[in-house]
Amino acid sequence: MRTRCSFSSFSRRLSLLLVLTGSTGAAQAQLAPDSTVLTVPAPEKLPKVPELPLPQASPRALVMQTIGLSDVTVDYHTPSVRGRAIWGQLVPYGQVWRAGANENTVLTFSDPVILNGQAVPAGKYSFYVLPKADQDWELILNRVINHWGTEGYDPRADQIRLPAVPESGPMHENLVYWFSEVKPNSGRLNLSWEKRTVSLLIETDVHAKALAGIQKVLAANPENWQLLAQAADYLVQNNIQAELALQYINESLRLKEAYTNTWIKARLMASKQDYGTAIVYGRRALKLGEKEDATFKQQQPNMRITLTEWQSKAY
Repeated sequence: MRTRCSFSSFSRRLSLLLVLTGSTGAAQAQLAPDSTVLTVPAPEKLPKVPELPLPQASPRALVMQTIGLSDVTVDYHTPSVRGRAIWGQLVPYGQVWRAGANENTVLTFSDPVILNGQAVPAGKYSFYVLPKADQDWELILNRVINHWGTEGYDPRADQIRLPAVPESGPMHENLVYWFSEVKPNSGRLNLSWEKRTVSLLIETDVHAKALAGIQKVLAANPENWQLLAQAADYLVQNNIQAELALQYINESLRLKEAYTNTWIKARLMASKQDYGTAIVYGRRALKLGEKEDATFKQQQPNMRITLTEWQSKAY
């Protein structure tokens, strides 16, 4: 026996079919006025599943180090050994490893740097390690930073690959990144886990950035004798740009003669091996310092020792 259906019932069924097949466009306009159109919520509108605030097995960690005038930051997750065999087992040899846990380990450089002798622009990079059984390991910086571990890793997006020799050392239950040998223009970033450590030498052009900052500040404060003296002192201490240092210190002395800038002029002349002139300014600095505060009294003994050394070289 055939079952008859009304036009309205047919329209409702057709509407449902069109919605499910994604063909609700022009055909929907042809339905009867009393037809009912069913809608399916968009995925993004579905209610979010709540998450419990539970501790992670590999908690997030963050370490930052200023090298010279540049900041280096490592954002990572730190897995634990927990009695497992790590190298060659949990972390297989010959496979790219995320150098941490969970999301990408991310290195951030505030300025251009030199890593193991190779230039790398400022920015954020995901960090991977390619461990090998009997060869040097590879340290990899990749320009894509939003992956989960190595999922989606594409070597075509590598910024650089650097060889590294793993070293044996004390046991580290938790993976850790740490800095060592930090100097004004360099430092080492180390990755330690279990009994292995690999390191990355980071160098920065600190003098170029310092000089740019000096010039900017002095341009805004051309009559500040103390800033001029500080700029000259930086150049003298680092034995760079002696003529620029002379220009700064002469201008500082023109604005005001104090024991501090006079002593800087003495040291500058000694660095140029003009010990006779250095002695003249050194003696003048000692005389001016007698009118100064306790800071001079602390520096006076070393100033006299240095002056004696210059005298032995001059005569």
